[in-house]
Amino acid sequence: MRGGASRAFLEFRRRSFRLERFRKSCGLLWADAKAVMSVPVRETSSNNGMESKQEMARSLLKTSSMSIRTKLLHKTGVSLYDTSHGFHEEVVKKKLQQFPGGSVDLQREDSGIGILTLNNPSKMNAFSGVMMLQLLERVIELESWTEGKGLIVRGAKSTFSSGSDLNAVKALGTPEDGVAMSMFMQNTLTRLMRLPLVSVALVQGRAMGGGAEVTTACDFRLMTRESEIRFVHKEMGIVPSWGGAARLVNIIGNREALKVLTGALKLDSKKALDIGMVEEVLQSSDETESLEEAQEWLKQFIKGPPEVIRALKRSVSSGKELCLEEALQNERDLLGTLWGGPANLEAIARRAKFNK
Repeated sequence: MRGGASRAFLEFRRRSFRLERFRKSCGLLWADAKAVMSVPVRETSSNNGMESKQEMARSLLKTSSMSIRTKLLHKTGVSLYDTSHGFHEEVVKKKLQQFPGGSVDLQREDSGIGILTLNNPSKMNAFSGVMMLQLLERVIELESWTEGKGLIVRGAKSTFSSGSDLNAVKALGTPEDGVAMSMFMQNTLTRLMRLPLVSVALVQGRAMGGGAEVTTACDFRLMTRESEIRFVHKEMGIVPSWGGAARLVNIIGNREALKVLTGALKLDSKKALDIGMVEEVLQSSDETESLEEAQEWLKQFIKGPPEVIRALKRSVSSGKELCLEEALQNERDLLGTLWGGPANLEAIARRAKFNK
């Protein structure tokens, strides 16, 4: 494990990269609006049209088009793609239904932790078509679990996942099929990422290809000593298509992500820890014991009322995905749901009693 200074530098570099992305996305919008507003209004018959454009620009500066992303970020049940993008979910579901095998199981604990298990051990927990459908179903269940605070994603029998089942990959061989499956899985994993639950990928054994991409949809990653994460897409003649590349950049920065993807690097637990891909290497490699370790690790971050933990996760998601102005507005709105609420009043009462 590297020293504190090295880890601090990695964190600084990741934050700098994210800040630059925010500045670019917001800056383009600002520049377009300012360009319209700076055009002088001449005394011609076209004045009304120009004034209308300038009014639209002012409105844009006040309530940018990023508000659409805000709605997507916080309205449950909303996906990235729909028919306006040429994506027809029911058609894709019918195709995926043709490839059975395995299951995606969900266990909800009284502690507020959900355990999502990829269960297809005869194929190293590769995703069959049915498993892709079930993953979406489980995410929808979690979206409505108001008592939930945390989530652990794992694979059965001490293996995380080897990605897509090759039988489905071979059968869905056209570019149109590949893009449709990509949109389906991007929809699902984006909804998983945006769940108001603190999520952890527990990596035992191998997380390969699509399995590696799934780990990036979680807030944190924990590994056992003998496990590995590897983005093997280059060797398959493709790129990550479930959103893994974009999320990987957010996790480890563009330079490290480029090395990992173009080198198809094998990230053992030490390497993954060094580059900031994982938070911690667990002591045990036993399936049951490592799950218990992961639960104990997660519990330190989900102590407190569900409504508070969930609001904190939403606040961080906003800071990650939205421009600063919109993230601040969302933070304000979240505060409005908690200020003067039961958890807030109880905490104030405890402090008052302690200070007497």
